[in-house]
Amino acid sequence: MDKLKLHTPDLVADNIRKIAELFPNCITEARDAAGNLTRAVDFDQLRQELSDHVVEGPRERYHLDWPGKREAILAANAPIAKTLRPCREESVDFDTTRNLFIEGDNLDALKLLQETYLGKVKMIYIDPPYNTGNDFIYDDDFAEDLASYFTRSNQVDSHGNRMNHNTDANGRFHSDWMTMLYPRIKLARNLLNDQGAIFVSIDDNELHSLRNLMNEIFGAENFITVVIWQKVFSPKNSAKHFSVDHDYIVVYAKDSNSWNPELLPRTTEMDERYSNPDSDPRGPWTSGDLSARNYYGEGTYPVQCPSGKVVSGPPPGRYWAVSKPKFELLDQDGRIWWGPGGDGTPRLKRFLSEVRTGKVPQTIWNHDEVGNTQEAKKELLAAVAFPDSDSVFETPKPSRLLQRILQIATIPAEDDLVLDFFAGSGTLAHSMMALNAHDGGRRRAILVQLPEELTIPKVPLTDLRTIADVAKTRWKSVGKKMRSETALTAPDLDIGFRVLKIDSSNMKDVYYTPDDAVQGSLLNQIDNIKPDRTPEDLLFQLLVDLGLDLALPIATETLAGKSVFFVDTNALAACFDPDITEDLIHQIAARKPLKAVFRDTGYSSDSLKINVEQIFKLLSPDTILRTL
Repeated sequence: MDKLKLHTPDLVADNIRKIAELFPNCITEARDAAGNLTRAVDFDQLRQELSDHVVEGPRERYHLDWPGKREAILAANAPIAKTLRPCREESVDFDTTRNLFIEGDNLDALKLLQETYLGKVKMIYIDPPYNTGNDFIYDDDFAEDLASYFTRSNQVDSHGNRMNHNTDANGRFHSDWMTMLYPRIKLARNLLNDQGAIFVSIDDNELHSLRNLMNEIFGAENFITVVIWQKVFSPKNSAKHFSVDHDYIVVYAKDSNSWNPELLPRTTEMDERYSNPDSDPRGPWTSGDLSARNYYGEGTYPVQCPSGKVVSGPPPGRYWAVSKPKFELLDQDGRIWWGPGGDGTPRLKRFLSEVRTGKVPQTIWNHDEVGNTQEAKKELLAAVAFPDSDSVFETPKPSRLLQRILQIATIPAEDDLVLDFFAGSGTLAHSMMALNAHDGGRRRAILVQLPEELTIPKVPLTDLRTIADVAKTRWKSVGKKMRSETALTAPDLDIGFRVLKIDSSNMKDVYYTPDDAVQGSLLNQIDNIKPDRTPEDLLFQLLVDLGLDLALPIATETLAGKSVFFVDTNALAACFDPDITEDLIHQIAARKPLKAVFRDTGYSSDSLKINVEQIFKLLSPDTILRTL
């Protein structure tokens, strides 16, 4: 029976394995920091394998580089020994919801989601720090917890107050920002499916850097566009040079050949352009010019109007867009409009019933269509009890803006999964619920937010201590309101979310560092689980490790006097109680789960621990057995 590894994938080892499959001659041996032999890549040999000429040292080439890039790549690839712990008391509809709220560093979260949601996310939206001199540095050290790395990196003083700013005085103004963002975008790309896309909000400070970074990670060929969002509706007369009235949304696809934006709903104004003055049975229509400027050899013929008037040809310098036979066919089908008197220049009728059911997205989004920052602050104030409008976040996004993105990048009926790992005040959850209520969609969301302490002086600390608390409070408030308003029109609207908090592994440290164990402490290590962890904590670490959806339904049953978890009916059966009996093993095996997991120290006897595989081979031979 195999042991579960209980840590995120080692991406470096996985990359070495892939290189070994393609270029086995480029794999060599080297000693690590501890002096142990390990597999390594001979990069000189690999460079030669990837070149059509003799490689003799470094050559000039086009590439993106900055101080800290190697550290960023290391941060993305290095495994972590952390887990996700469920928090029922802060969740809403924990047992039935399909949404997740993950509280913790988003780099850790993205690593913990790699196996479970690899290639399963349809749309990612993030609103990362804009690098304007405010706090933003995620000083990545996967060996430390949140408090430790804030202290070590001088982001907090001895009293825990934040004090680090990425100001112009910092010589690595752009470098620090890119080092922070690079590993997160790199890991996020893995989660997108082939029809997926990522939307990133940004301003002028780092637009150029972001485009370069995204080109490297996604490939320049997968760049889609840069949307201009009019975030304010009145100019700032206090501006030194120009009143900055817009932000950008940078869009990249996982595969631009596979990604297609959904059409936006047609507006009333668009449909009002169509009328039916001649009572055509095909319904409302509008007319378009039948001539074009481009030369067309068959486009210079005369036509006769219904009134008998002859039009000698198209207007000067233009050509009919169709040949004479095609023109006659269109006229016979009633698709030529000759004007009210029947003697005007012919125009082509285009029927509303035959046009596309929506409109193609454009790259300029006006505030009256998708909202502005003032609207965003009002929405947040309505959902969260801030003391006054001056205390609200400076740059929240309006829910209409993210609804526009969701309309473009998701399909209502396809259970599309969306992700925001800079969740902030939780606008994506607000927008998703509103759009699902409007179009009957089944979209589901994962939001990730660092529990960074709020600096607002008047907010009651018992209610809102962190930015993550703001997002959760907003989700609950907006969801409750929407459930009340849509009880009849959208009775199945999912307004809930499971709160999962990033924490250290459930396993005792000796599980990962056995060399540190001493003779006198061995008896204390008989049980490898930390004493403060619950069975549900262990279950969610299993879901992460086995790559099972963290929002799957979970049922708890009592069999042979023990508590047994059944995930998604029979996808997983797990029991972490002590003194497991043979009767319990038989009852679980009779259910024929796809996977079954037991605690390594939970068997009532050594003989049962040995026989459990034989019992499953007899009753459920296809079940995969694991021990914790």
